[in-house]
Amino acid sequence: MSKEHGQGPDLSRIEHEAVGWVQKVASGEATPEELQAALAWRVQSPLHAKAYEDAERVWNRMGVVGRAQHGRDMDFVGPLKEFGQRKAALNRRMMLGGGAAVIGIAAVYGGMNPPLGLWPSLSELRADFRTGTGQQQTIRFVEAVAIDLNTQTSLAIRPATAQEDCIELLAGEASFATQGRLARSLAVFAANGKTVSDSGRFDVRYIATSDHAAVNVTCFEGQLRIEFRDDVAELRPGQRVRYDGVGLSEIGTVDLAVESEWRRGVVEFRSTPLADAVEEMNRYRPGRIILVNPALGRRLLSGRFRIDQMERVLLQLEHTFQAKLQRLPGGIVLLS
Repeated sequence: MSKEHGQGPDLSRIEHEAVGWVQKVASGEATPEELQAALAWRVQSPLHAKAYEDAERVWNRMGVVGRAQHGRDMDFVGPLKEFGQRKAALNRRMMLGGGAAVIGIAAVYGGMNPPLGLWPSLSELRADFRTGTGQQQTIRFVEAVAIDLNTQTSLAIRPATAQEDCIELLAGEASFATQGRLARSLAVFAANGKTVSDSGRFDVRYIATSDHAAVNVTCFEGQLRIEFRDDVAELRPGQRVRYDGVGLSEIGTVDLAVESEWRRGVVEFRSTPLADAVEEMNRYRPGRIILVNPALGRRLLSGRFRIDQMERVLLQLEHTFQAKLQRLPGGIVLLS
């Protein structure tokens, strides 16, 4: 970064650089080369990624008024220090200052296809809870509901009704567990569907690509009701249903031990086409693995891997499939 910022004693060099990159990106005036440079800076290490995410989170939470007070040519070291000291106390919805902030952010991000997932989608900007690449988190939603968020997952709280406590899965994968029978049902919205539970445990996975989006709902305990358009499905433990643009699928059975592996920090592939495995690996690994050989993408991969050790998977691909790895700046790997 060429832009200089006055450095306070409580922020590291990396944190100050993160501030500069966030302001550059949010200005709407960054060139494609600068956007790629921001990506390369962000993914060069976990420290850089965390600093960028912290600075970006503060920028969003300051709202339009707060950003105007700091001005385009000034950093926001004070709010960033406060964020580091009182991270748990910040409430995003209060700090955004309502719809005006959303409109301001939309002006920057709207219509953009973030390169390699560098920025959150427009819908994810309204998340109350969000995990970054490779991160997992457990939260408490109402008194008797615990939620485990997998990597790259965003959740937004919806207003409750007389019968239901409501939350929306904007993107990613989450596991919902209740303690006993709920006084009000838990309703989880994802895409245009809704999953309702009175007790038990279930997973909802919503992954969207440029040409397809689908929601998978898996029942581990209790009983579920899934509503999509005019269709309804009821699930029992060990069952799964999927809905997408085509409609609600038939109910299928799954191996619950495999389906819950991610909650133990493990990803498991069982004769998975390599193209699909690479997409899943990209959810846990900074940067991007790009498959440039379609024939290789049809090969099948099996194995259990720690989600924080995706580099070992790449080494296995190189050994097992005689694949060639070309490493580029910013954590980008060409696989052929």
